[in-house]
Amino acid sequence: MRIETLLKELSCPLPEGLSPDTEITGVVYDSRKAAPGCAFVCLRGARADGHQFAPKAAQAGAAVIVAEEPVDCNVPVVIVPDTRYALAVMSAAWFGHPAREMKVIGITGTKGKTTSSYMIRSILEAAGHKTGLIGTIGAVIGEEMIPTENTTPESWEVQRLFRQMVDAGCEYCVIEASSIGLKAHRVSGFTFEVGLFTNFSPDHIGGDEHADMDEYRRCKSMLFRQCRTGIVNIDDPSWQGILENHTCAVRTYGFSQEAELRGENEHLVSRPGYLGVHFDVKGAMDFPVDVDIPGKFNAYNALGAIAVCHHLGIPQEAMQKGLDVVKVKGRVEPVPVPGHYTLLIDYAHNAVSMESILSTLREYHPARLICLFGAGGNRPKIRRYEMGEVSGCMADLSVITADNSRYEDVLDILADIKVGLAKTDGKYIEIPDRREAIRWCLENAQDGDIVVLAGKGHEDYQEIQGVKHPFDERVVIRELLEEIKQEKENSQKG
Repeated sequence: MRIETLLKELSCPLPEGLSPDTEITGVVYDSRKAAPGCAFVCLRGARADGHQFAPKAAQAGAAVIVAEEPVDCNVPVVIVPDTRYALAVMSAAWFGHPAREMKVIGITGTKGKTTSSYMIRSILEAAGHKTGLIGTIGAVIGEEMIPTENTTPESWEVQRLFRQMVDAGCEYCVIEASSIGLKAHRVSGFTFEVGLFTNFSPDHIGGDEHADMDEYRRCKSMLFRQCRTGIVNIDDPSWQGILENHTCAVRTYGFSQEAELRGENEHLVSRPGYLGVHFDVKGAMDFPVDVDIPGKFNAYNALGAIAVCHHLGIPQEAMQKGLDVVKVKGRVEPVPVPGHYTLLIDYAHNAVSMESILSTLREYHPARLICLFGAGGNRPKIRRYEMGEVSGCMADLSVITADNSRYEDVLDILADIKVGLAKTDGKYIEIPDRREAIRWCLENAQDGDIVVLAGKGHEDYQEIQGVKHPFDERVVIRELLEEIKQEKENSQKG
């Protein structure tokens, strides 16, 4: 690609000695990947500054360096105000502006981004529209799951995934637009068809993230200067601040009467193997909805998904079907079992998330609430104390076991969890081997119980002594159920 084409939308002057016809062989921001003819973009990070590695990229054959300040190297340097924004625009050009060939939906908010993205995708696919997804759990294109390092990947990866989605026939893409991703211009260089705001609460403050709540809010508001239509939760007190200086058309949803699309009559739905929520959609549409994900807060996530899909012209029937079958891998994910109890897998791996999931499940009034969990090795011990205390207070029975013990002895980790449990009257059993702990739950669950396997969620491995071993709890459960079935059959034969 010609350098003039690559930099066209940046409107920056070419340095002396760089011809507009110079052919560029690639766009890179990691000097280790620099190759002859590439454009190397210097990114400033929390721990390293790409400007320091420009000479190394030049030695590897880079044809041009894109930087925010002059750098000492023997190749032309293009100066731009913000190299992160430049990388986003250049990446969009390099991959042929794939976002112009499909409709991209961005979701921002403190909570609910992942669940909302899966709900929107489920509705769109129920309507017959192939839809890609990029978020916390990874990228999804058809049946393929592609791991990603961040909730919102770097802009070059975003554009590469967009191109893969378009080439695979996707008409839509749903992407989690995190505050850090917006701040770092990972989703710049294109226009969202729709931006969705879920909610706003304290998070990501301090360290390398946001200086304060005001900056956190301002970063989230960036989405609504980059989308055609913004759809916001009017029940959240921060919604007007999120729309500060917006340039988009605005639509509202919520459970208040002021919302254009509103929900009414929400209540929990419970039966063995199914924990969900029901509500009625009113205002711009009128129909009942059942959502196969527990918790009243998921009524808000579902209502936001409906508002987005209503704007996109998706039929009501697809909304009802999509929400009734939606599953989010590792987020209160139900797993089929033969008994009259409910088994869930969830990613809760700290005290805050554990308290959230257990309080949600308590609302369904189980006969017993059983929580199986461990804690990560080589992590602060206070997390283990807190998790033990939360489970001891909120679960009827804690089954403590291994998680990713990493380089620690699992028994030492369990001893720390028991420090927290000792502060409560909660009952617990200790089974260090996670597979055997899951087996115990399957064999001892009773009618009306809710059993949650916490900590692993979407992960398909277990890290022990620095080695990642295959461990997908869905597979483990299937294998164990088959083993238990065979043992019973053999026993009866004997």
